[in-house]
Amino acid sequence: MSRHHAIDYVELTVTDLAAARAFYGSVFGWGFQEWGSSYLAFEGAGLDGGITLSDTPAPRCGALVIVYSERLDDTRAAVVAAGGEITAEHVFPGGRRFHFLDPSGNELAVWTKVA
Repeated sequence: MSRHHAIDYVELTVTDLAAARAFYGSVFGWGFQEWGSSYLAFEGAGLDGGITLSDTPAPRCGALVIVYSERLDDTRAAVVAAGGEITAEHVFPGGRRFHFLDPSGNELAVWTKVA
């Protein structure tokens, strides 16, 4: 169950989904749920997460921390008011999210379910 303002999801960016599936499946025994040709949700990792395909290599800092919000627009306003910079907004099956940079330049995302 997702909790308001709790870390809810971790996302890894890769340039080769098949290689990522083979690596994480072999090393950690994770299972995967395919969501189209560019996304895998991983299972059995102790925390919900996914692997997204990108043309650019992942930054050294690695995973994207994703926080859940029951009131995405209010959380977005709070991020901006506190000095965060919105960098992207996405709508996807079952939800929507935004990405932001904190004042130190760390990228995080916040998502909500769409009813």
